[in-house]
Amino acid sequence: MEASDSFEELTDLLHRAYATLGASGFNYTAVDQSVTATREQIARKECYLACVAQRMIGTLLLGRAGPGQLACEWYGRPGVWIIGRFAVDPLLQRQGIGGQLLTFAEQRARSLGALEIALDTAEGAQHLVELYAKRGYRKVGYVQWEGKSYRSVVLSKALTETH
Repeated sequence: MEASDSFEELTDLLHRAYATLGASGFNYTAVDQSVTATREQIARKECYLACVAQRMIGTLLLGRAGPGQLACEWYGRPGVWIIGRFAVDPLLQRQGIGGQLLTFAEQRARSLGALEIALDTAEGAQHLVELYAKRGYRKVGYVQWEGKSYRSVVLSKALTETH
């Protein structure tokens, strides 16, 4: 994300992308986070945007575990990098944008020395768990984040080169 990018537009993208999950009873932070929260999250991680004609259509955060994420033991392991706030505009989902963002994040994390890349999602969001499994992510644990109405499944993917 660059200084000229709009935190308001990014926050709106997150709200739209997570609205269906919120309506299903999952109180993900991105469902209704403030613009201030978006700014704070980006200050601690690398933020990547997918844009078309200067319009944000996808995003994700990439980084090491921050203080609030250490409740998840897996995230604190050496060599583990984390994807968060992964979102694609609902009108453009299932067109490969999310896959391209994930591939980019995996390559970027590998270039920064990561051995694993991990993320978490609501255990009940089975379609997301299956999506990540198809990309080579495996279940490595569970975490109950403070204030969340659901338990999260933690998924991780090895970033070792195969020849």
